[in-house]
Amino acid sequence: MFFSTLSVRIELQYLPSLEYFACLLKYGEVEIEAHEYFVKQTYRNRCHILTANGLDTLVIPVLHSGGKMPIREVKIDYSQSWVKRHWGAIVAAYGKAPYFEYFGSDFERIFQRKTTFLFDLNWELLTICLKLLRLNPTIRLSNVYNNEVENGHIDALSQIHPKKSHRHNNFYQSVVYQQNFGSEFVPNLSVIDLLMCQGAEATPILKRSLNVN
Repeated sequence: MFFSTLSVRIELQYLPSLEYFACLLKYGEVEIEAHEYFVKQTYRNRCHILTANGLDTLVIPVLHSGGKMPIREVKIDYSQSWVKRHWGAIVAAYGKAPYFEYFGSDFERIFQRKTTFLFDLNWELLTICLKLLRLNPTIRLSNVYNNEVENGHIDALSQIHPKKSHRHNNFYQSVVYQQNFGSEFVPNLSVIDLLMCQGAEATPILKRSLNVN
């Protein structure tokens, strides 16, 4: 069930946040921007998880010349041991979570594949997350980059951003669920937190998190 007949344009993100999935759930028809330029310090190559030491930001290093680089040409820098760092952090954070034994191997296989391009890795991760959430929005890749979206489309490009509170947009309102660490709930983490901690309840929680205004 989706809550709007409008479609939304948005970028691919790395292990996206709950706000991102609430956005997809809200609109149902999604255009992934495949012809933008890579933007640094965004969720395109980073995510947040919750560990025993608090919030941890996982950042994928990329090979970037410094100029404008089309998003589909951005290569991941495997000279840095980021896979070991990220997967180690995920195991430390969620290895004892209730649903890690069911979902962990799906993510591990993708990490170990060492995909060349950031766009392709993010696409694989988005696909498995949607499968585990049992969500099936209509998704297509953009054919060209447009500065302005057509009528009937919502432009969410770069709106879900590490430097913006989730309250900035109108997609997500936090719903408390049992997390692995700490006594104070941390909202809007990567969807991997919700999946590992709540399993089959992840989608109902996500639906309750949807801001339908």
